[in-house]
Amino acid sequence: MKARRQAVILELVDREPLQSQERLRRLLQQRGFDTTQATISRDIKELGLVKRSGDGAYQRAGAETTDPETTLSSLERAVAAFLRNVERVQQLVVIRTGRGQAQALAEAIDRAQLPEEVGSIAGDDTILVIARGARGAAALVKRLKEYSSE
Repeated sequence: MKARRQAVILELVDREPLQSQERLRRLLQQRGFDTTQATISRDIKELGLVKRSGDGAYQRAGAETTDPETTLSSLERAVAAFLRNVERVQQLVVIRTGRGQAQALAEAIDRAQLPEEVGSIAGDDTILVIARGARGAAALVKRLKEYSSE
């Protein structure tokens, strides 16, 4: 039973972005597995699943994608979920997030390899992005605002 349940978990994680154990529990229940959150938590640990940067979905360890379309899509979801404010100061872009969300958003920005960005530094709720000049910073701010739900 455990091996079958874990195989289904891997199938579900590979098929769609699952950010919560509760969502995973409901999908397992639809497939006939009546499990608790504690069981799912143990399964996730045993399977070595990790949270993906950007959207926080579970994935197999080492399965980070480098597909530009996928990384851009992950960036869009991360910006929509985490961005609170964005402001440009010459070639610098200061991004505010909720507490503990800056690292995930900064990683999504870096993985997207945007032409406007040179690099980023993230704290707990603030990200500093260094852009390729003032025009690049302005373009980055515009792009992030388009992705956000502001």
